[in-house]
Amino acid sequence: MKSRESLVRLKGFQVTEKRRQLQQLQSMMSEFERMAKELESQIAIEEKKSGISDPSHFAYPTFAKAARQRADNLQVSIRELRVQQEAAELALEEAEAEYAKAAALEERDGQMRARA
Repeated sequence: MKSRESLVRLKGFQVTEKRRQLQQLQSMMSEFERMAKELESQIAIEEKKSGISDPSHFAYPTFAKAARQRADNLQVSIRELRVQQEAAELALEEAEAEYAKAAALEERDGQMRARA
């Protein structure tokens, strides 16, 4: 009986941890998206100042090149985080199902003890 209670607590902890991990991934993605938008804005300003918007042009601003590379790197990171997010969502669903099963068994055992 005690072991079932411990199992329910453990499964509840696992659900909480999976939710925290998922929220952390979502927070990172939001931050990276914000940073990429800020870089895109800075690139547009730099291109406007120089009058050159073609990155292959020999006089394209160095700052804009570097900012474009950072923005591209952020987009790659965001895509990788999306894959991790999908995996985390699946893991959370599995943990929630295991928790529900353990809680149902504990409830059933509690009802059986109450009858006895």
